[in-house]
Amino acid sequence: MTILDTIKKRRSIYNFKEVLVDTDILKEIFSFGSYAPSHYMKEPWNIMLYQEEGRQPFVNAIIESYQRIGMIKPDNEPKTLKMIESMKQFLLAIPHHAVIYFEREEDPVRYEEEYAAVCAFIQNSQLAAWEYGVGMLWTITPYMHDPEFYEAIELDAKRVKIAAVLQIGYPKAIPRDKGRTSIEEKMKIIDT
Repeated sequence: MTILDTIKKRRSIYNFKEVLVDTDILKEIFSFGSYAPSHYMKEPWNIMLYQEEGRQPFVNAIIESYQRIGMIKPDNEPKTLKMIESMKQFLLAIPHHAVIYFEREEDPVRYEEEYAAVCAFIQNSQLAAWEYGVGMLWTITPYMHDPEFYEAIELDAKRVKIAAVLQIGYPKAIPRDKGRTSIEEKMKIIDT
């Protein structure tokens, strides 16, 4: 495939085979991601990769966060316990979770530059993964804004910002192409 084909064919993956992606392949994927544009070559992205047994405490931290912020009731009712078990099984079936984070900047312009670079890193990584037959889902979730979640995964919410959590694995199914809005509807040309 050409890079243009990969851009058009890549899909967000929601269901993964319960098969690990080899660590060397993941390193290659993220190495390609690191060719993203980066202001002053700061390469601000950092990755915490959860897999195998490492997923359990990560998933527990997610569930606890959801309970704290009110997405899951903090009770032991059968319906709540069933929902928690279902969420845990769903999250544990995902082979890899990658927390992508960067150091916070005081200067708002620098902060936006770093965030933009990290987003470019994530997109490059998704495109590289697709070339390897690996799917990703770029998630922005409420627990990413919970300081106690940061603490649970040993990050300092005052010092770093989680930009995304990538769910990673080999696709069980690839969603169909839903098309895109014509760029003419999105672009305003000013030439006079």
